[in-house]
Amino acid sequence: MKCVIVVLVIVSAFLFSGCQTNPVTGETEFVIISPEREKEMGADYAKEVEKELGKSIHDQQIQDYVNNVGQKIARVSHMPDYGFSYKAIDHNSVNAFAIPGGYIYITTGMLKQMNNESQLAAVLGHETAHVTARHIANQMTRDLMINLGLTAASYKVPTTALRVAGIVAQLEGMSFTRSQERQADQVGLDYLVKAGYTPNGMIETMEILEKQSESRPIEFLSTHPNPENRIGLIKENIFNNRYSSSGKVGKEEYAANVTERLKQLKPQQQEQPQK
Repeated sequence: MKCVIVVLVIVSAFLFSGCQTNPVTGETEFVIISPEREKEMGADYAKEVEKELGKSIHDQQIQDYVNNVGQKIARVSHMPDYGFSYKAIDHNSVNAFAIPGGYIYITTGMLKQMNNESQLAAVLGHETAHVTARHIANQMTRDLMINLGLTAASYKVPTTALRVAGIVAQLEGMSFTRSQERQADQVGLDYLVKAGYTPNGMIETMEILEKQSESRPIEFLSTHPNPENRIGLIKENIFNNRYSSSGKVGKEEYAANVTERLKQLKPQQQEQPQK
């Protein structure tokens, strides 16, 4: 009985303090993690991610290029002052992901599949949208509430419970809902165009992923829906929003700053086994 009372008290406290306005939709939603708290958590989680999934690339030119492209996206996002960080990690898996606090990673395996800057911006835009639309915070809230519902003993302080619900889930591959993925595609596409890139970069990226998935499973698709099912919706969004295809492609820049320099790097990590 005492445990039930504790759970009710905790949940009640969250219900009164956890309502926040979503930066993307403008709607009020129940999320127990503020963007500021998420930022604090992310600083610690970033160290764990790099330790677990791969070290950051030591080529500063690649890192600067990836971050600069990402910052172009961040500046036109719904949270331009959030302090997003974009980093490349040395891992053969074809993957990109965001963790709490606006820390966004892309693997060398993914970078090797691309051939222009608009494709890179499309991936970073999609992951940025997961942050601005509070998808990570929503998933962590859901997981925490499940934990609270199972047992009051699992709740000690928010940091402990959120670490379980957050970083472990992320390291295992946090899977968003189809609705969240569609929103990230739509919002990410908008960021892509507002940053001055051609919207075709997102279509091309999906086509690359679709082609790669035909020959082998890729890590990105374990946490994202099939690209074939998303390409049609992206094209529909481009048409409905009347996006011009005349934006920046950046093939030469990408080749000079990423493709050619990746050829000089010695891989540090082998591909993760599929789970």
